[in-house]
Amino acid sequence: MEMKDNHVVIMAGGIGSRFWPMSTKERPKQFIDVLGCGRTLIQLTVDRFAGICPPENLWVVTSERYAALVREQLPEVPAENILSEPCRRNTAPCIAYVSWKIKTRNPRANVVVTPSDHVVMNMREFQRVIQSALAFTSGNDAILTLGMKPTRPETGYGYIQADLSAASTVNKEIFRVDSFKEKPDIETAQQYIKRKNYLWNAGIFVWNVNTIVNAFRLWQPEIAEMFEGLMPIFYTPAEQENINRLFPMCPNISVDYAILEKADEIFVFPADFGWSDLGTWGSLHGQLEKDLAGNVAIGPDVTLYESRNCIVHTAQERKVVVIGLDGYIVAEDDRQLLICKLTDEQRIKEFSE
Repeated sequence: MEMKDNHVVIMAGGIGSRFWPMSTKERPKQFIDVLGCGRTLIQLTVDRFAGICPPENLWVVTSERYAALVREQLPEVPAENILSEPCRRNTAPCIAYVSWKIKTRNPRANVVVTPSDHVVMNMREFQRVIQSALAFTSGNDAILTLGMKPTRPETGYGYIQADLSAASTVNKEIFRVDSFKEKPDIETAQQYIKRKNYLWNAGIFVWNVNTIVNAFRLWQPEIAEMFEGLMPIFYTPAEQENINRLFPMCPNISVDYAILEKADEIFVFPADFGWSDLGTWGSLHGQLEKDLAGNVAIGPDVTLYESRNCIVHTAQERKVVVIGLDGYIVAEDDRQLLICKLTDEQRIKEFSE
């Protein structure tokens, strides 16, 4: 396996605004510095693939409304590798589009597909797992997904049921998938944790380009036919016009439903590298280092007194003092301020429209 055949696809079309007031529909969470480290989530995603593939093999699929943000934040990604979707059609059409475009350039491509807005704490272990996964798919006609070893009965993630009775003969860390499970209720999630063979579905996939293209041909022939027909105009001025015309005709379907739940050769790599999808302020609070009172403070001048289990996030050069709060979110950005109990954060969406 040569690095020149490795490609990384970053899906960055989400419009989530659960980190309001920092994230909005105009600048969703993948384009903001959620961790206060000076890098946005999409920039951190690119950073952790350093050494996995050359810069010319980085791809970003995003909404046309965010294409300028991608170019601004990721100047190392070639302009022709930033694919603009005219409308949202879930992950299957997104993956099909970039897969056929990669195949046009490199029929031997070995591909990682990843969301743009997740966090990985253990970079070294992440890269080890990715390299091992790529070695597996480069020599096998198989679809591989990464399964995160769960640390709690989480109801916000889908699960992968793995057959841990026998590992792959090629890689002892890889196992067959028995089934994919929807986000469970708390009682079901607790049972999953007890059984040991249920993993969080991180939405990170690894395959060679021929495997995924052939899977679309078999299980989603209409999508396959559309992108097969577009191959002669990829990398030409006519590409975007035709994508704008035809992409809205694609079904609105995830790759899980379209391909993974139908295909036979599906494998999972159980992994543990400090992963989180950072879906909420609460998940961010749970992921970051805390003071002795359980507080997380992100910002240049934040002080907490007699406060416990809070998360304070300020992007502006302002002094912030929090006194006597327990279990609160305090977040400020662009003249907007949120003060909310962590237990009530599901209501944030009401005010972020």
